Amino acid sequence: MEERNEEIEIDLRELFYVLLGKIWIIILAAALGFGIAAGWTIGFVKPVYSSTSMLYVMTKSTSITSLTDLQVGSSLTQDYQVFITSRPVVDKVIEELELDMTYEQFVSNVSVENPTNTRFIYITVNSYDAYMAKTIVDKLTDVSAERMGTIMETEKPNVADYGHIPETQTSPNTAKNAIIGALVGMILAIGVILVIYLMNDAIQTTEDVEKYLGINTLGIIPLEEGVSKRGTRGHDKDAARVRKEKQKARKKAAKSKKTGNEEA
Repeated sequence: MEERNEEIEIDLRELFYVLLGKIWIIILAAALGFGIAAGWTIGFVKPVYSSTSMLYVMTKSTSITSLTDLQVGSSLTQDYQVFITSRPVVDKVIEELELDMTYEQFVSNVSVENPTNTRFIYITVNSYDAYMAKTIVDKLTDVSAERMGTIMETEKPNVADYGHIPETQTSPNTAKNAIIGALVGMILAIGVILVIYLMNDAIQTTEDVEKYLGINTLGIIPLEEGVSKRGTRGHDKDAARVRKEKQKARKKAAKSKKTGNEEA
């Protein structure tokens, strides 16, 4: 068991040094991923703006301190959350604002939240236009509050706050996307480097001979001049150059001999 753990530790150390030797490739891949993600976010993703309004749920009871009143108010709050995105309310908002969108598209850009143990309802509308986000959330707030009191026959909720024109975009987050792109590029580079290293089963050093074959090396035979460690490209180029020179010499000799015979 100890020997197996030692071998795993040595392998991990080798992988670390392999990655360390390719650190510039990893950094370049991370920088490339960072740039692509940032450029794509800035150039192709539309900014989204959000505006939020707030409703406060009241009951017909005048005693806001009674436990029963608080319980009824909490129950109404949960009902109001569902009512805000109901089709009659949404269709009326679309009609009055003359919006070019379907019910499903409208609802996908609306979120309704009720903080725990409160009777406040937050309505948030997302839009590509900051002013339109405020306009829609204000209209949705008014229409839903009015219809709640009429349909549910209760005290309609009070508008605690209307939406504001957002000055900054809610999404996309360019910095976040760029960092994710850098991480993806770095992970891909590391994966490719490790796969290439693990698939390379060639023996290249004396340490590889001792490790994989269990044979001790007595010495190293040097390569002849012009031959690189990675192959015989230099030797092949020299041989090709020699063959070309020989061919030129033969052609020149044949031409000289032919000229001499013609003069004779």
